[in-house]
Amino acid sequence: MATMIRATSVCRLRPGWRLQWEEAQQRHVLLYPEGMVQLNDTAGAILGELDGQRDVEAVIQRLEARYPQAPAGAIALDVQAFLVEASQQGWIQHD
Repeated sequence: MATMIRATSVCRLRPGWRLQWEEAQQRHVLLYPEGMVQLNDTAGAILGELDGQRDVEAVIQRLEARYPQAPAGAIALDVQAFLVEASQQGWIQHD
């Protein structure tokens, strides 16, 4: 069963990993010492908000402001599900 990440948790990329816009592919990628992960638009938007200072609630608020056309509550659900998956994949760390 997936563990929830609290709204007050602060998430950051794993040390040595970097988010980058890849012009040739027209998408964000996650670079790590052994390779690269191609990200969809949603993953790129969420990871782009992880600065190691904002908590999950602040990330959700920023994305809701950026995408006001999203159905109510949809962004919070997407962010929570993605962060759990990213944590399980070892892409991010959180307190």
